[in-house]
Amino acid sequence: MKKEKFDWKNPSKKQWKQIHAWTRTIIQIFFFVMMPSIFTTAFSGVKYIFTRIGTGEAVSMTAFVTALAAICLYTIVFGRFFCGFACAFGSVGDWLHALYLWINKKAGKKKPWKPDRQLMKWLSYVKYAVLALIVILCFTGFYGKTSGWSPWDVFSMLRSGNLRLAAYIPGLILLILIFAGMFVEERFFCKVLCPMGAVFSLLPILPLYALFRDRQNCLKGCIACTRMCPADLELPERGSFHPSGHCFQCQKCIDTCPKGNVRCGVKEVKGNELLFTLIRAIILFALMKLAGV
Repeated sequence: MKKEKFDWKNPSKKQWKQIHAWTRTIIQIFFFVMMPSIFTTAFSGVKYIFTRIGTGEAVSMTAFVTALAAICLYTIVFGRFFCGFACAFGSVGDWLHALYLWINKKAGKKKPWKPDRQLMKWLSYVKYAVLALIVILCFTGFYGKTSGWSPWDVFSMLRSGNLRLAAYIPGLILLILIFAGMFVEERFFCKVLCPMGAVFSLLPILPLYALFRDRQNCLKGCIACTRMCPADLELPERGSFHPSGHCFQCQKCIDTCPKGNVRCGVKEVKGNELLFTLIRAIILFALMKLAGV
């Protein structure tokens, strides 16, 4: 089959999809290199707050708390763009899953193995239990004694080139298991285990920039956006004021919809998703810089 020549002046729908995918990968790499610690810094803010509450001490506006407040405020306004484009953990998960799909493609498997959708739906509640457990451990003062069990601490050490992991073997084992999950299931950590994901999903996401669909214009029986969604979400109808806090803002549904019915609450963004993506990335980077990350 002859390969379609890329038309930079007037890209086809398929080529626009490629451009969006490349843009997302470039942004992910940029944040992975320039700001790999946003997740751990914000999460440290959560741990700090509940540790101080547990000891009866005042909560100060430390760098950790500032970063947590900044990323939560950004998420309320723009949705979980950080998760989809800037989280180091999420980006590694995307790259691992892309490798899994590539291996399956080379092996001639048209349908790679995936965990049961219903099982994943139930497992998505585990992240709230993880968050609750960490909060309890911080509140009671026991979290400091479990440092060797933290997979995100191990991830940060590996990312910085620190291989002194003798005291972090349990955390290393957990990280390997998480990587295995992310390999076969897109956004496994984000959906099932991420404590910050639990925090973000509980936030009141504003409908202004959240994604919706014009269901009345959809093809009969079409569920392309739901099948493509890594969070297995069914997009809310336009006019809904209850956007899902589980949406990673990866925007794959926009390129997947055959009728182009998926867009955010601001009409002017439709057709300018690429520019809006870049603007949100710049705003996030500037905000995190101001927060001292």
